[in-house]
Amino acid sequence: MTDVEITDVQATQVDADWTWTFVRIYTDDGATGTGECYWGPGVADIVRDSKEWLVGEDPRDVGPLVHRLYEIHSATGSLAGATVSAISGIDIALHDLTGKLEDQPAYRLLGGKYRDEARIYVDCHAGAHLGGAFEGAKQEEHDRDIYSPESYADAAEMVVEEGHDAIKFDLDASKRYEKDRHNRHLNAEAIDYKSSVVQAVTERVGHDADVAFDCHWNYAGDSARRLAAAVEEYDVWWLEDVVPPENLQVQREVTRATDTTICAGENVFRSHGARDMIEQQGVDVFQPDMPKFGGMAETVKAAQMASDYYIPLALHNVSSPLGTVAGAHVGAASPNFLALEWHGRDDPDWETFVEEDSVIEDGAVPLSDDPGLGVTLDLDAVEEHMKPGETLLDPAP
Repeated sequence: MTDVEITDVQATQVDADWTWTFVRIYTDDGATGTGECYWGPGVADIVRDSKEWLVGEDPRDVGPLVHRLYEIHSATGSLAGATVSAISGIDIALHDLTGKLEDQPAYRLLGGKYRDEARIYVDCHAGAHLGGAFEGAKQEEHDRDIYSPESYADAAEMVVEEGHDAIKFDLDASKRYEKDRHNRHLNAEAIDYKSSVVQAVTERVGHDADVAFDCHWNYAGDSARRLAAAVEEYDVWWLEDVVPPENLQVQREVTRATDTTICAGENVFRSHGARDMIEQQGVDVFQPDMPKFGGMAETVKAAQMASDYYIPLALHNVSSPLGTVAGAHVGAASPNFLALEWHGRDDPDWETFVEEDSVIEDGAVPLSDDPGLGVTLDLDAVEEHMKPGETLLDPAP
């Protein structure tokens, strides 16, 4: 192929199921690449500020370009946070663009695929978020106590009946029996309640689905250990983010103290930030959020590191269909991949953000051999949900 140069870099943000930041890179031969990064104040501005260092460069030099951006943006904190999220979106757009230029799917640029599809797990939040889907007396019973173990179990059964075999619930959604949320302590009554939710859900679905439970970093080390011990007898796929993310030593001790599978990682950035967690085996399942972790190549790099320690990879994901497909490419290219989160079940507009009919089939994201990511952002949907003050991306030529 003849030389090709980047001519423009644009970004815009929308408010939908989540706040999504879309990135598009343009070239002098008409090819474009589109990416997505995690939300946050200033993320889109950092993407736009990166334009001056990308224009005139060959987009196929993905690694060197991303490396340079980390060096240039070091003053804004290139170890973590908004800067890394912004560069993650640029990285995804560069992989999409390079795939189109080279007529290769993105997963092949990452080293090739270990599987033809990426299994998803459905974020069900809690039973409360599935209200309105039942009928008659069942709905009345559900509405009386939306956080009862039975409501959680009803919701689990409903999602499994929709054809999904991997689900996740928020175990911290109800604060009942918690006396003071600031001290992160769970008394015996609170642990009994949470374990009863786990019991109800896992027994209802049996082996029809793997079931994980998210705690959103809410509990102290002692409470986390007691909660993990209380649910050891049930078929818990993993218990996620049971302690705050700042202290790896506490995370490691909780993991080592229980037979319950412990999962964490969405609040670490880049392979450097994940290294100690992996090398010290502070988790049983490593769970980065690819569109804020550092992008596609960086996540595969960290996944390979986790694979050296025989630690499985689950991808946290609150992305649009475009970012979800990008995550599927990463999952396909990672030997230790378990599943990719789907956060859009409750959003009727989720699928409208790409032009393809559906990116999820039979509980998985199938991967095609189409160049780049293989999906096209729908600018009509972007415009409809665009945040005030944002500018619509230019269409691809």
